[in-house]
Amino acid sequence: MRARLLILASAIAMLGWGTVLPYQYAYAANTRGWGSLAAAAASSLFSVGALLAAPVGGRLADRMSPVAVAVGAKAIAALGVASLVVAGTPATFLLGMFVFGVGITAAAPAQTVLVLRWVGGSEDRRRVFAWQFTGQALGMAVGAFVAGYMVDLDRTHGMWPAFATAAAGFVVSALLILTAGRGAGAVHPDELAQEAAAHASGRVAAGTALRLIWASPALRWTALVTVTLALGFYAQFESGLPAYALTVLDVEETVIGLAAAVNCVVIIVLQMVVVRVTARRGAPALLMGVGAIWTASWLLLAVASHAPGPAAALFVTAFGVFAVGETMYAPVLNPLTASLAPQGMVGTTLGVFTALQTGVSAVGPLVAGVILGAGLGSLFVGLHVGISLVAVAAAWGLRRSLRPTPAPVRSPEPSGVDAALAA
Repeated sequence: MRARLLILASAIAMLGWGTVLPYQYAYAANTRGWGSLAAAAASSLFSVGALLAAPVGGRLADRMSPVAVAVGAKAIAALGVASLVVAGTPATFLLGMFVFGVGITAAAPAQTVLVLRWVGGSEDRRRVFAWQFTGQALGMAVGAFVAGYMVDLDRTHGMWPAFATAAAGFVVSALLILTAGRGAGAVHPDELAQEAAAHASGRVAAGTALRLIWASPALRWTALVTVTLALGFYAQFESGLPAYALTVLDVEETVIGLAAAVNCVVIIVLQMVVVRVTARRGAPALLMGVGAIWTASWLLLAVASHAPGPAAALFVTAFGVFAVGETMYAPVLNPLTASLAPQGMVGTTLGVFTALQTGVSAVGPLVAGVILGAGLGSLFVGLHVGISLVAVAAAWGLRRSLRPTPAPVRSPEPSGVDAALAA
């Protein structure tokens, strides 16, 4: 029951975020007349807030109740997005977006810790993470769709309903997690041990915690996989890929919306099927598959640039292929990272890795702007093919690092007679 409430909380939170994400740039730049610089700065400050909050939220989830951390972070997110209603200047809007980013991302490691504590068994955890990701995709899609009927970018107050809906979504999400935390039910056998280890880790200094994390070869390989897979798709989802579609493929704006919708639909339809099919597969092998699938997606986009006729169809298809990789990526990466974390530092480790994902994702729009602005569409695609292949190689390295080292064969101890003869 607690896992179901957590899944529902994630979906409702993303429904709120979906009402704001597609429109906030145009609102700041055009509706409020603050210009593209202020709008870009708002997106950047959102990412900066997320980058700073992730490791802090993870460490707090180790040192205190992850329920309290998740609820508090979502309350901060609600406050941040609600403040955008009264933001009358670029400075107050930027501050609100920064606080919004802090709240959204600080909650993520705590929610992952809750799944790990409330759900037993690797297969069950994969299933819960899969449902959580599906719920988030559905919530984001529904939020964006509904906001299309709520938002009026021709009026100064036209985004207020979206901001209010987002704030309400985060409040409801916080209440659901609070209810789940207080819900009756059997406690997972490992939960008390995890709590004790977490409190013990609270005495470990932040610098020492980082050294313990990076001392693990498997975690270093996982970090490389995390960075390359984030750069290979998520960093370009919101800006780079749409810009490529418009500037290189010369497709209509509606094609971009259709591609995003197809991405969400594929995730919703295939997520649980993929979880069942891959249930017996190891995490490194699945991450290798993700890198290979995303390589194929970028190659489709390369073909589209040389085929103007079916370019739009190939672009939409590429987004659907990306989604197939996402259905393997989402249920695997966080549980794998948590399983490799030093004892009592699951939240801290997840926070560090979330910060890595956020940081490299923030670099994506800059890379796309520089390369596509110079008219180098082929370089843009080639770079991401290379990044995706590095992800495959990194997942292979992770697989090798996780293989058990065979015990050395020891020669039998000499008998007393043999020892005497040898003497």
